[in-house]
Amino acid sequence: MKTMKAAVYEGPRNIKATEVDRPEEKEGWALVKVDYCGICGTDMNIYAGTHPRAYTPLIIGHEFTGTIIEHSDIPFGTQVIAFPLLCCGKCEPCRSGKKHICEELGLFGIDEAGGMAEYVLVPEDDILPLPEGISPRKGALIEPLAVAVHAVRIANIKLGDRAVVFGAGPIGICVAATLKLNGIQQVSIVEVNEFRKQLAKELGFPVVENAKDLLASDIVFDCAAHPAVANQLIRSAKPGGEIILVGTYKFPEKLDLQGLTFKELSVKGARVYTKQDYEIAISLLFREFDFEKIITHEFLITEVDQAFELASSQEDSMKILISFENN
Repeated sequence: MKTMKAAVYEGPRNIKATEVDRPEEKEGWALVKVDYCGICGTDMNIYAGTHPRAYTPLIIGHEFTGTIIEHSDIPFGTQVIAFPLLCCGKCEPCRSGKKHICEELGLFGIDEAGGMAEYVLVPEDDILPLPEGISPRKGALIEPLAVAVHAVRIANIKLGDRAVVFGAGPIGICVAATLKLNGIQQVSIVEVNEFRKQLAKELGFPVVENAKDLLASDIVFDCAAHPAVANQLIRSAKPGGEIILVGTYKFPEKLDLQGLTFKELSVKGARVYTKQDYEIAISLLFREFDFEKIITHEFLITEVDQAFELASSQEDSMKILISFENN
């Protein structure tokens, strides 16, 4: 049996590079040699031991790019990105074309062996070729960018509207960038972390620490999902405005429902993305915005424990990538 290195979750705060069996060929699935895999909020929940579906041992990771090495149709050596959602295909949302809100929605890196490994098996139907001109490194941003694209697409936003984004993490920056690239000129960000504030400013966005310093907005995007933010969302929206919940709250929050009613606000949840969002995200990477500035650190797979220590610390970082290119 051939082996490979993979980032394996062994318990809370215990993710390390481990030698494991390489995936065996599987009908309808392609074998991908991974180039890069990003660390995201889901991975951090697994690392903290708080993800309800995580088990041990588990190969994590779903934000990955790679190269086809075994596939019936796609040529050997084709660089690809994987669509990492796992849908049942039987529930009402799946049958109505809304697979991203499948009642049994699964994800690579939790419900199937993930892509933070030298090799990963991916369903053939969930592989998208990486266009020429997008490097595997830059391509690792497609998944978080697709989250942003989906959030913006479901918002009832129009040219001339004012938008505010809470949180200048990778998703928040991607939401702000998607708005800007779609012609929304008045986009502000609320962020208290000094490093992230500075990065957002360098990318051209006005940033404040307190939403009270901003005019009320037509659309409010919550990419922070922090208890301190919940009621600021309502105060930050214009009467008749809209709130898009992009981040996921882990615990119930108290909301000013009277304020929600009196302002006649609409609230929408944004859950992951569709394949169309993925395709739009790919196209946005060709536009004039320095998305790669979001990537602040890169570690080899053998350094994955250090990568997670950094990601969980209060030190300055944004998107952290695990690299397999030299393996």
